[in-house]
Amino acid sequence: MITRRMFLASSATFAVSACSSKFKTYTGPVVTRVQVFKGQRAMQLLHHNTQLAAYKFELGFAPEGHKAFYGDGRTPEGAYRINRQNPNSRYHLSLGISYPNADDIAYARSLGREPGGDIFIHGTPRLFAGQTDWTYGCIAVSDDEMEDIYAMVRVGTPIFIYA
Repeated sequence: MITRRMFLASSATFAVSACSSKFKTYTGPVVTRVQVFKGQRAMQLLHHNTQLAAYKFELGFAPEGHKAFYGDGRTPEGAYRINRQNPNSRYHLSLGISYPNADDIAYARSLGREPGGDIFIHGTPRLFAGQTDWTYGCIAVSDDEMEDIYAMVRVGTPIFIYA
């Protein structure tokens, strides 16, 4: 039999866990562009020409240069789109980047290699917190920052990644 005390305790636990959801709500201006400046480790979320938010991040273990093929540890450079949201990412939350495009595929194949893929903006597991450039080509922010970015950026948003 459920006592009143057990009911109140379980209700309180549920209420607290509901408040700690990793899914935030964003009601501000639409993010129309994401800009990533690899050299400065700076990412900007923009509404047209107005900056809405800015974040520092970590990159792949070989941060210099454009991603050429699978396993090179580089982050792509160029114009892409956010092409998916992953609420079940092993890196908290993640937003997919549309790498590789046709040019990326052609270049990698000209080298006799595969271009790779699965490039994301994602959170940072505790294991890698405080480490520099530890991903395999992704853009890593803190989990708290990723919650904000995930709420703000929609599938289809252009992302421009600069050296």
